[in-house]
Amino acid sequence: MSAAVRWTGRLSGLGPDDLRILLSRGQADSGERDLRAQVASLIADVRSRGDAALRELARRFDRVTLESLEVPREVVRAALDRQPPALRRAMERSARNVARVHGALRPQPSRVEVEPGIVVERRPDPLARVGVYAPGGRAAYPSSVLMGAVPARIAGVREIVLCSPPGPGGLPSAAVLAAAAVAEVDRVFALGGAGAIAALAYGTESVPGVDRIVGPGNAWVAEAKCQIASRVPIDSPAGPSELLVLLDATSDVEAVARELLAQAEHDPEAAVVAVALDDRTAARLLDRVATLAPTAERADVIGPALASRGAVLGAGSVDEAVAFAERWAPEHLMLALEGAAELARRIRNAGTVFVGTSSSGAFGDYLTGANHVLPTAGAARAWSGLSTLDFVRWTTVQTVSRTGAASLAVDTEVFATAEGLHAHAAAARAWGTR
Repeated sequence: MSAAVRWTGRLSGLGPDDLRILLSRGQADSGERDLRAQVASLIADVRSRGDAALRELARRFDRVTLESLEVPREVVRAALDRQPPALRRAMERSARNVARVHGALRPQPSRVEVEPGIVVERRPDPLARVGVYAPGGRAAYPSSVLMGAVPARIAGVREIVLCSPPGPGGLPSAAVLAAAAVAEVDRVFALGGAGAIAALAYGTESVPGVDRIVGPGNAWVAEAKCQIASRVPIDSPAGPSELLVLLDATSDVEAVARELLAQAEHDPEAAVVAVALDDRTAARLLDRVATLAPTAERADVIGPALASRGAVLGAGSVDEAVAFAERWAPEHLMLALEGAAELARRIRNAGTVFVGTSSSGAFGDYLTGANHVLPTAGAARAWSGLSTLDFVRWTTVQTVSRTGAASLAVDTEVFATAEGLHAHAAAARAWGTR
């Protein structure tokens, strides 16, 4: 039954090659280098030909002829009105919770008097315009619209622009359009893939250039975001979804198995790993995964994910399991073991942490109010999940009184002279003599 996942056995028993592959999800291979070149070509084409290139990309990749790149406001609003009441209610609840969480965590200005007469202030200023990408392809993700647009609105961004791939009728998914209405998105464009990212980064005749681009997407979108990041900041490097679960003999193994399958159904390249503190628990989990996976509705996605990036491993201690978690730096980390709340305080490298199996990743994806746009492939060592911080820039204001200037003059002159910046030294010296 262990054949359902790629790696089993003891964590300490993994060979160097297996450990390298397990840790290195998202790193470039020859196929990704080819993707990089293709994406660079698409971006250059959009920069050069603008809307004409975008229409051609829609015909080539989406198999639609777009009469207009932008979706009229009345169409967006009508999509919300046509949604089943239950889905609309769920979207509105999600938007409220996202607004509540991100509003409570909105960045605040600060002020410090460093020395008498020397005051430094720092204030968060909202970005003028941001771009949000919502995937299409295998599935539509209205939740991604809410996760990107609602925090931007809470942060005070003046204009929010959404791009999402067109379907056969030339429009993004009706659910995506409905979410755009709920989130009060200002403009919506029926654009997908690398072309949409290029349009948001550089602007075209129809699509306005933005100050930041956020939102998940496929490999083409992720690569395009990385390539334009030197011009327009992005949320974080992103790849296929991933989950790490730490569990012990007290864990609800059935619930853990469901969590692994839930993340695996995102993508055949999704990485799902469980580390158990005893061999019997690992064996029970393997049994449940092997039983549940073939009968899942998205078994055609889950099976390849488990076979290529799935693991159920054993650890000799909590410390060994935590050390692996810190090294793997997962997008999602579930602590499904005794003392989980206390253990959560030790975790530093994770996009988000779920404490206990009742804190399902599915709840986090939709309704807790936390953001599901998270760093993957180990980027959680340095990057954070999307928040209002991504939609502001910080302005520093310095005020030095005449008395403060006099107190700074001598030491500033010493510094400047040591660095050979004599005009700096003279500017400071003048205040010391007044």
